[in-house]
Amino acid sequence: MISYPDANADVSLNRALPVALASLESIVRTEELRTRPRRPVEYGKETAALAALVKALADSPRTILQTLTDKILEVLQSDSAGLSLLTKDEKSFYWPAVSGVWKPHLRGCAPRDFSPCGDVLDRGAPMFFRHTELRYPYFWSALELPAEVLLVPFYLNGKTVGTVWAVNHDDSHQFDGEDLRLLESMARFASAAYQAVESIEELRSEVTAREEAERGLRELTGTLEAQVRARTEQLRLSEAFLAQAQHLSRTGSYSWRVATNEITWSKQLYRIYELDPSVPVTLELIRSRTHPEDLPSFYDAIDRTRTGAHHYEYERRLKMPDNSLKYIHVVAHGALDKEGRLEYIGAVQDVTERRLSEQALDMARSELTRMARVTSLGALTASIAHEVNQPLLGIVTNASTCLRMLAADPPNIEGAQETAQFLLSDGHRAADVIKHLRSLFSKSSTTMELLDLSEATQEVVTLSLNELQRNRAIVLTACDQELPPVLGDRVQLQQVILNLLLNASEAMKGIDDRPRQVLIRTYLDEDENVRLTVQDAGVGLEPSEMERLFESFYTTKSDGMGIGLSISRSIIERHHGCIWAAPNSRGPGATFSFAIPPAAEDAMNSLDPDALRPCTAAAASAGNL
Repeated sequence: MISYPDANADVSLNRALPVALASLESIVRTEELRTRPRRPVEYGKETAALAALVKALADSPRTILQTLTDKILEVLQSDSAGLSLLTKDEKSFYWPAVSGVWKPHLRGCAPRDFSPCGDVLDRGAPMFFRHTELRYPYFWSALELPAEVLLVPFYLNGKTVGTVWAVNHDDSHQFDGEDLRLLESMARFASAAYQAVESIEELRSEVTAREEAERGLRELTGTLEAQVRARTEQLRLSEAFLAQAQHLSRTGSYSWRVATNEITWSKQLYRIYELDPSVPVTLELIRSRTHPEDLPSFYDAIDRTRTGAHHYEYERRLKMPDNSLKYIHVVAHGALDKEGRLEYIGAVQDVTERRLSEQALDMARSELTRMARVTSLGALTASIAHEVNQPLLGIVTNASTCLRMLAADPPNIEGAQETAQFLLSDGHRAADVIKHLRSLFSKSSTTMELLDLSEATQEVVTLSLNELQRNRAIVLTACDQELPPVLGDRVQLQQVILNLLLNASEAMKGIDDRPRQVLIRTYLDEDENVRLTVQDAGVGLEPSEMERLFESFYTTKSDGMGIGLSISRSIIERHHGCIWAAPNSRGPGATFSFAIPPAAEDAMNSLDPDALRPCTAAAASAGNL
């Protein structure tokens, strides 16, 4: 009969290796750890270790994980210590940092589904083991067998991705409850440090790209604040190191307890907002510094965080008392504290210089585009210039990005390859536009495919984001993710969407007394047609203009060519649909809409355009939102 160690018995390494594996319950002694005599709480040792780790994070972020395991070994006085992370396929753990007796096992690995680390991730809580080799045979190949193993889960963006652990190889020193508390503190720092390292690498890439674009701008070395909240007065030393790092990277940090609206800012964040550090921070105070046109997205972000969104990232403008503008990039992560209350820890970076550089480049591109349009002659040439402008702009942008990545030291080969793929895609897109324009004028057949109109709309919004931001347009989307597919030409339909979106942006150029807001919706209308609407807050439409809007060469813009809406109508009609415009029923502006029938079942099988149901005339008279 096979025997297993009793859960309450002392497991000795002097026993012979069992024929079968011991049960998990026989080697887990977490409750025993909590009942052991506990030494006094060592806040001083914890504070000194965290301060040293914060300094190491600022000085050498690439080696912070190894420094962390060294500190665990020192603080817990264990024989070995390390950190285990899940691989990308989540099938095993690897050890990127190991200290002590087991250091030769650096970069080793263990299976996810049968290991102490896997048990900790399954339970989502710290665990304490005695003689793990009795259940996990691969420990017999270690340099020295473990007598006691203490593991604490490691979190990243709210997800358990690994563990930090400490090992005693004999019973001359035994872990107690204070060791568990200290290891949990180190695990929290590990989570914040790991995320900070990733953020630091992103900041360095941005600085390198900006230097290349501006030819010689001074290099900025950025570091993000480690997401460690101050616990006692002894942690002021670590705050000093963090404050220096924030000043160098123009990055401030904050915490926000959602239930109580208690908001804490770092000194650098007060400097970014140009506020007195003695002033209590409130949501109303933050709102007063937010640009009026960005208030809808500000309120939307507040609503989403209150409803449980655990991560958010956005860019926003600040309007200062002297009417100057600042651009900030905000990243925040939410987690539940010990009392189960939602708290956000975030970082705010002042990216004003970067945005001003981007705007200058965009203005130069806009001027080149305008000159190209001026030199365009003839209806066909004007049509092509109108339709392929965006793909060509994407080619220029991606080519520039690719060159910057190849010129970096070291060259970013992987990023350059990915950008080159985007370059090829934009090239094919430009070719497809020309092909489909020729098809449009020659009445030849189009390339029909099943497509999701909501997905195609999101792609267009992403493509035109820089142009919209330059016009200070606020884009809101309400796309139905459950729409039935339509049978159509993706390139031609996206050209229609892009034309309507840019027209809406241009219609609001002279508007300064209200937000320049564009609302894009996709939904299934009452006639079961797939409908898209683009609603702006511009100057609106005159009744006399309604009938001529879609005529060739008719335009209401001083610099317009009168081509876009005419082509758009031709495209929609070739898709058995209809397109129309109407004044907004509530407030200023206009709404442009088109509706096309969903793909019939036989069309999904045959991709036959004639299988589509024609769009009913009722759709054209349904009005706006």
